[in-house]
Amino acid sequence: MKRAKIIDATTFSRTVNRVVHEILERNKVAEQLALVGIRNRGQFLARRLAAKIKEMENIDVPVGILDITLYRDDLHGRLDQPKLQSSEILFDISGKVIVLVDDVLFTGRTVRSALNALMDIGRPALIQLLVLIDRGHRELPIKADFIGKSVPTAIQQEVQVMMTDVDEEDAVYLNDAELREVKP
Repeated sequence: MKRAKIIDATTFSRTVNRVVHEILERNKVAEQLALVGIRNRGQFLARRLAAKIKEMENIDVPVGILDITLYRDDLHGRLDQPKLQSSEILFDISGKVIVLVDDVLFTGRTVRSALNALMDIGRPALIQLLVLIDRGHRELPIKADFIGKSVPTAIQQEVQVMMTDVDEEDAVYLNDAELREVKP
């Protein structure tokens, strides 16, 4: 498998800074903001964004973690069931401007699941979507409001986001998966 680094640590940091500026420009009243990261790397990205907002605006933006396992539409018939984790949203999302945060936007199914989960928790005034990488290949009509980087990919490729919170570096890699023979 070939692997190419498409974002290094410096570019990663700059990208986070840029999207924070975009969030603050679009949402004039930062006190109404809340960030909700989709487990797993979305949660770490949301925390970084909140820390950057604190640094820039001296405002503590609440951060929540959303587990979408029970809302996924691809669990039926799988032998290896994913591990259920809890959502950790310790604030009322009703009336808030929620910035839903994920690392990679691909088919849109994860975001659809996250929207369903959020609506079961409360009724936000507005939900905006922030993704670090938009790789295309949408199956649902989902579009991000804030995009770190758009990366055109082939369907068989994989985008791998690395974060020092859980990995050895801040980086994004594009992996060329070996083509598998599709059986009818």
